[in-house]
Amino acid sequence: MNNRIRELRKANRLSQGDLADIVGTTRQTITSIEVGKYTASLVLAYKIAHYFGLTIEEVFDFESITEE
Repeated sequence: MNNRIRELRKANRLSQGDLADIVGTTRQTITSIEVGKYTASLVLAYKIAHYFGLTIEEVFDFESITEE
């Protein structure tokens, strides 16, 4: 799933580790979400969006999800 995490993180001068600490996950998880290898849980997506003062839809691109 496409997302704006890297863009938002860079704009706020945060490392992947910094963001991971803030939202209670690991740097590896943030890396995997940024490159699209892992889809964040609803709770984690909310925490990330909330930190940046955005909605989940403003951070994550649900248009890229195909229905099966």
